[in-house]
Amino acid sequence: MKKPVIGSVKLDGWAVLAPMAGVSDLAYRVIARKHGAAMTTAEMVSSRGLYYKNEKTEEMLKIAPDEHPVALQLFGNQAEIMALAAKEVEEAGADVIDINMGCPMQKVVKNGDGCSMMKDIDNSAKVVEAMVKAVKVPVTVKMRIGWDRENLNSPELAKAVEAAGAAAITVHGRTREEMYSGKADLDAIRKVVETVKIPVFGNGDIVDGPSAKRMMEETGCVGVAIGRAAWGNPWIFNAVNTYLESGETVEEPSWEMRLSMARTHLGNLVKEKGEYTAIREMRAHASHYFYGLPKATALRREIMKCESEGTFNQVVDLYEEELGLSE
Repeated sequence: MKKPVIGSVKLDGWAVLAPMAGVSDLAYRVIARKHGAAMTTAEMVSSRGLYYKNEKTEEMLKIAPDEHPVALQLFGNQAEIMALAAKEVEEAGADVIDINMGCPMQKVVKNGDGCSMMKDIDNSAKVVEAMVKAVKVPVTVKMRIGWDRENLNSPELAKAVEAAGAAAITVHGRTREEMYSGKADLDAIRKVVETVKIPVFGNGDIVDGPSAKRMMEETGCVGVAIGRAAWGNPWIFNAVNTYLESGETVEEPSWEMRLSMARTHLGNLVKEKGEYTAIREMRAHASHYFYGLPKATALRREIMKCESEGTFNQVVDLYEEELGLSE
């Protein structure tokens, strides 16, 4: 099975990190890449924020030397502004520039961005064309299968953005109306694959090797983008790639590995964002790392009280000691 190629960018596996606001920042992308993500995709960046030189927005363009290949994702619906933003993203070192046409959140779609772009295929194609002309790196698109079940127009949008120069497409197998409910529609993703010649990545309900294999076999996509299942579980990328390559199942991470990774993740966040912000963001991440562990509820309760990296690590140390005594 050939490994995916996006324009001139060759991937070393089939599982990539999907963009997630508040999750796929630099601190986590480095971890995901080290654990097998064939490419990481950053949380979406506002093209308008870059246009107006917003300092916090520009900070989101930071890339680590060891995380390539990495895609930075832009959202916006104005071709000229998106093209200018694409140039800035390219200068920041992105290997791929992704366009968000799939975010279902109201604060995004109310401005005509994200999944709202599926309603205006002509303008979406103009955005892609302007960005492709502005940069040398591949430009890709992430979309859903449609706005709702009455408007499953992802094949039409895919065909239009391909003609405009898009190098690859990622399709989440749900509509905007469905948000994250129900099951991903693999048949709808397959229709996109059959419509275009450029690579298509499948997204939605990928939780392990078998689900990734099913996605690829039933849709014909060249790889999978993993989002929610990767939160607190960077090991999933190696597990999926290994299963797709050899059929072998990788053992689940031990509780020691999960606790150690939580410490590493917090350390990365502190370096990037400072302790005050890092410890507060880590509270959400920790819930995913600790899910299913013995007495995880009590551990999460203590973590919510932590105000520093030192306190966080002390709580985890005590928890480890308690588990050791209970064996």
